[in-house]
Amino acid sequence: MGESSKPSPRYLASARVRRRLAEVRKVFRRKTLLQDTTAGVVLGIESVPDGLASGLLAGVNPVAGLYAYMFGLAGSAVFASSTFMAVQATGAMALVIADTDLASRPDPARALFTLSVLTGVFMIIAGALGGGRLLRFVPTAVMVGFVTAVGVNIVLGQLPNFTGVEGSGENRVARAVDTVIHPLLFDPATIAVAGLTLALIIVLTRTPLRSFGLVAAVAVGSLLAWLLNTLPNVQIAVVADIATIPSGLPTPVLPSLGDVAFLAIPALSLACVGLIQGAAVAAGVPNPGGRASDTSGDFIGQGAGNIVSGLFQGMPVGGSMSASALVVTAGAKTRLALFVASGVMGLTILLISGVVSQVAMPSLAALLIVVGVGAIKPAQIASVVKTGILQSTIMAVTFALTLLIPLQFAVLVGVGLGIILFVAEQSNRLRVRQITMRDDGRLRESDPSPAIGAEKVVVLQPYGSLFFASAPVFEAQLPRIEPATRRSVVVLRLRGRDQIGLALVEVLRRYARVLDEHDSRLFVITTSDRVTGQMAAGGLIGEIGEDAVYRADEWLGETTRRAYRDAEEWIRGH
Repeated sequence: MGESSKPSPRYLASARVRRRLAEVRKVFRRKTLLQDTTAGVVLGIESVPDGLASGLLAGVNPVAGLYAYMFGLAGSAVFASSTFMAVQATGAMALVIADTDLASRPDPARALFTLSVLTGVFMIIAGALGGGRLLRFVPTAVMVGFVTAVGVNIVLGQLPNFTGVEGSGENRVARAVDTVIHPLLFDPATIAVAGLTLALIIVLTRTPLRSFGLVAAVAVGSLLAWLLNTLPNVQIAVVADIATIPSGLPTPVLPSLGDVAFLAIPALSLACVGLIQGAAVAAGVPNPGGRASDTSGDFIGQGAGNIVSGLFQGMPVGGSMSASALVVTAGAKTRLALFVASGVMGLTILLISGVVSQVAMPSLAALLIVVGVGAIKPAQIASVVKTGILQSTIMAVTFALTLLIPLQFAVLVGVGLGIILFVAEQSNRLRVRQITMRDDGRLRESDPSPAIGAEKVVVLQPYGSLFFASAPVFEAQLPRIEPATRRSVVVLRLRGRDQIGLALVEVLRRYARVLDEHDSRLFVITTSDRVTGQMAAGGLIGEIGEDAVYRADEWLGETTRRAYRDAEEWIRGH
């Protein structure tokens, strides 16, 4: 590779993988082994009910959530750039899965595993192509609206398991309303178990138990369900009623190629959600020693986690802020804690699968409702509202769409809205200023003159992006050319611009033509061969002449003064 050549995305991706493998080999350190083991045990135990709850939220076999946590966590830990990124089945991703209609496929279970693998492939492609930089196009307004709606969706989606009543309707909102308006149908025993679990979660997580309080609350709620189920005419649903918890680890399965076309859009949506959430984890949970995370490397890590999860019968996974924060709070020092957590989950399945199968569904519903409520951040909503009507509108539209349409489409619409918002903001930020040459050599900047007078030299400097959407904004800010305009020169200073686009070139060509009709001229100052080529391709140089194009050098203001003097001489000699 030559000194001046730029490394290819494939080379960079390979280098990332080599660095991650080298780092993994260094995690087994005696001085940090105890802290990592303790943190891993905490995360592993907490992840068992959490994994079952995620599978329940996704509308699939809860065991798929358990396997996703176990295998996705280990697979991503090998390659992720962020040391403590815990990759698990997040609430937002579970809701996308629930809206994918896997039941319509010939083999729904295998379609789920295929979805995981396909999501992983999309993530790895994004990471290999350096897709981390694309996240800047997803504004905060979109993410706040999406995450808030996901929190509401989680709460609404668990009302049937919390109350024992399944409402009817076309979407979660309609079904939730139908459930709430029929309180006489609520099952008292189910509500008792869910209510006790909810209360214990709120209380115990504020004690020294912290995250272990989640496990304790679900265990106590499930014990109550077991006791109530011994009474006549009481039937509280448990995990065993909808799935069989195997006593061994799963065998690998291959994805179904026939489902790829059907799953492409959901997989792309899942990849977007997972990558954005993973970026939030990287920003919120720093690496030890202050080492910066490589967002694209995290993409590859999450992709690997999804592929491993899918091959071992798990659902799609992504970076989890709560799990990542938990393992750090528990004292993790290296990524070994993530492997320990995966191993603890494996031992739980092998040794006490019968106990896990008796976890009460209302208890899992209570756990998910707490997760959903926690996703709603009033402070973030207020912050977006304070930024203005445009951002607030984008947030509100994203929120409404996420509630009313399938999430795989809401995610893509949200990303599209983010790009539109970015374009709109960039185009509206364009400002044109006028530079006045003073006799003492100083340059004074001010608002541009409303119109071009007679025998005037007007120097203009645009600030902001000059891409195609900015062209109308730029044109509206140019001084007007009126009947009084005669023998004047407009000097447009484009110093530092490496491209302007043909839409803007067309605006300048029209402006130059009208100036010419009023016996006036347009001069352009540029530092870029690319800009010069774009002006030539758009016909601007042919309109104004090559002598009207000035190539600036490293001395600030020198070329502007030269163009100004030439303009004055042209006016005097014309």
